[in-house]
Amino acid sequence: MTTRVEAAGPEGLAAALVESGALQSDWLATYRAVPRAMFVPDRVWPGIPEGTEQGALVDRNADPRQWLAAVYSNVPLTTQWDKGEHQGDEQGTTPTSSNSLPSMVFAMLADLDVEAGHRVLEIGTGTGWNAALLAHRVGAENVVTVEYDRAVAEQARETLAEFGKPSPLVVTGDGREGFADRAPYDRVIATASVGELPTAWIEQTATGGVIVAPWGPLYGGEAIVRLTVDDDGHARGRFTRSSAFMRIRQQRPELPEPAVFFRGRSWPAGGQRSMTTLSPTAVGGWPEQFVIGLQVPRAFWRTERYDGGAYTLWTYELDGKSWASADYEPGRSRFEVVQEGPRRLWDEIEAAYRWWNGRSRPGFDRFGLTVGPGGTMAWLDDESCPVPGGKRAP
Repeated sequence: MTTRVEAAGPEGLAAALVESGALQSDWLATYRAVPRAMFVPDRVWPGIPEGTEQGALVDRNADPRQWLAAVYSNVPLTTQWDKGEHQGDEQGTTPTSSNSLPSMVFAMLADLDVEAGHRVLEIGTGTGWNAALLAHRVGAENVVTVEYDRAVAEQARETLAEFGKPSPLVVTGDGREGFADRAPYDRVIATASVGELPTAWIEQTATGGVIVAPWGPLYGGEAIVRLTVDDDGHARGRFTRSSAFMRIRQQRPELPEPAVFFRGRSWPAGGQRSMTTLSPTAVGGWPEQFVIGLQVPRAFWRTERYDGGAYTLWTYELDGKSWASADYEPGRSRFEVVQEGPRRLWDEIEAAYRWWNGRSRPGFDRFGLTVGPGGTMAWLDDESCPVPGGKRAP
């Protein structure tokens, strides 16, 4: 796949970000003082606008103009594949480090609401651009950034030191543990998504402090949550906007292969057939996946596509015991379902979808989280309306 992006330059990107509302006027001086180009390596795979895929390699040495165009476009830039194990010009299997989408970077910084002198903990250093932006705003001595990948951390440390001194403290370690040596923090921001908010982040945040992080269930769907830490050990707050970040490495589960579920049996592999009027296409959107994921824990999905637009939506349970299939064919109003195992996963998906649909299909901004010693609870509008099945034990 080849992606050609037109050069806008730093001011062109700034104008676009301001027009979109992502870059607020109080961050404009910081944007100009901390050029994205300084924090982008020579070889990147630009993201596709309005999607989560990556385009072809852009190499600064081979095409400096195209590289600069990619840097000053509102797209994420993949900088590492497969934990650094993949080399070469082609894409790897899984992107594992990036320079984030600029509009998302500044929208999250606006959510964070930092002020000069605030102590800030960042989880997920990446190329170091976000840490440098924070350092310009609050002072480098007040910023700690944690990166799990040793090579990525070392490169960011060098780039930040080259950019200016003093520079933020770059810690190589498990971001779930935060960095207690500099706690408490007034603000905590994560640039990798989580499905479980680490307890250490709450414990290391001062009362009244704010945590901003991408959060989403295993099934799919994700949004930025803005939590305020109370003196009772809880963090509470709403989601602010849709997002699509790489999952923090320690929360990426090993997903069983389909063969584990079918155990060599011929179709329908012990499953029970039924029909549904709920189209598999109705449950594939980002908000729908989010709502299903809240109510159908430990489930994940895959699709198997055929000619003519038909496909099968497969849903599996992490324990390898339950699965469901739903067959979509264009023009049909009823769809065949097969389910097998202790859980009836398609029935759970239907119940979750109908709960959401019956409440006028609320968007991410009507949902919130409460995280504390008793676990995590997702709610709609306020804590008095918990999402069915949306509570997780600690």
